[in-house]
Amino acid sequence: MAIELPPTDGATRLPVSFELYPPRTDAAAIALGRTIDRLTEVDPAFISVTFGAGGSTRDRSLTVLSYILENTSVQPMAHLTCVGSSAVEANRLVRQFLDAGITSFLALRGDPPLDGTPLTVGDLQSAAELVQLIHRVQQEREPFGQEAVRGTPGGTRLRARPRPERVAVAAFPNGHATSRGPQQEIDALLAKQASGANLAITQLFYRADDYLAFVERARAGGVSIDILPGIMPAASAPRLRRIAQLTEEDAPDELLIALEIEPTEEGRSEIATTFFSELAAEVIAAGAPGLHLYTHNKHTPVLEVLERLDRLPRAAHGPIKENA
Repeated sequence: MAIELPPTDGATRLPVSFELYPPRTDAAAIALGRTIDRLTEVDPAFISVTFGAGGSTRDRSLTVLSYILENTSVQPMAHLTCVGSSAVEANRLVRQFLDAGITSFLALRGDPPLDGTPLTVGDLQSAAELVQLIHRVQQEREPFGQEAVRGTPGGTRLRARPRPERVAVAAFPNGHATSRGPQQEIDALLAKQASGANLAITQLFYRADDYLAFVERARAGGVSIDILPGIMPAASAPRLRRIAQLTEEDAPDELLIALEIEPTEEGRSEIATTFFSELAAEVIAAGAPGLHLYTHNKHTPVLEVLERLDRLPRAAHGPIKENA
């Protein structure tokens, strides 16, 4: 049963986007190809692909991004991090992505490696500096040129240089692990905006008020770029606890308990779909500019949420769990 939301049509349908990570095995790569095909059926605004700390998944990330670019009409978005990368290396990497036709980026400071090694940030100290570098590299690749001025014989002017289509950054409704307080989060987002970011995507959250209150503080503080709510519809209590270890964002006890006592996978899927659909519906009804879904490389959970929200195009209303 669909959740009641304001009606949409083809011209005003809510923008949706997804996050994927590079596959670790050949079998996972084949499954990911099927997932990408299913996700593109809902005509997302973009699909982002993560990038491991220090470039640990660089080649596989570029492979996935290139697949999206060459085989779909969806815009691929490359993740970039400051962790373990010098400005020279980041410059080279941005050029590599641009040369491959990737023109949208998610600029991140990055998290410490999972093996516990201390966080190493190179000469790029913040996501704001990385945003500046992305724009600078694009400008260097496209020098100023001249163009004719219509109606003025012989007249010329400087031709505008193209800019990356999207340079997104992260936002943290409940604060980053290293944050000293709520105002620091707003100041950091303002700095990213001033550096040229034109979109923010939030870390996952479990309560609509967390996102809505953050957006209200950001607007009051001068942030004007869109802030997309990021939601991960996980249907496993162990996975939710693992996510909490990585993000310091705890899932509600009632959700964890409900998933733990439900004996069937189908029942757990229904619990998660209901919870995350209602969460998404609440932020959409309050004016969220779109919806960014963390997929964990599975199309079924996110498409079930979109189906519950009645946000699937008619062409995508097939058997969602086919080849899940």
